Amino acid sequence: MSKLMFTRTHEWVKIDGSTATIGLSDHAQHELGDLVFINLPAEGDAITAGESFCDVESVKAVSDVMAPVSGKVVKVNEELESAPESINNDPMGSWICEVEVSSVPDDLMDEAQYAEFIK
Repeated sequence: MSKLMFTRTHEWVKIDGSTATIGLSDHAQHELGDLVFINLPAEGDAITAGESFCDVESVKAVSDVMAPVSGKVVKVNEELESAPESINNDPMGSWICEVEVSSVPDDLMDEAQYAEFIK
């Protein structure tokens, strides 16, 4: 059964067994404004929880996207290269990458905790 969690830096992660799917929260895309570019990670990249693994450019600024888990990128959503605005349109459906998880930090929040955090 998959488990949806959030970070304090506004990424979401859906963990299903040893695979994690990562994206930006609705709150993050709202704060960033219209996304115009995403610098995606590459398949095979190692990512570390709490460290930047890609960045997004909006009409306001360039922002790092922080890894919610540690592991290896096994799949990248290349559709975002030509349509980064899909994150604005459907943040929970527009994943950035899938990761083979090596570790999950203890500070991830569930949906209720995250809703309280962003109040």
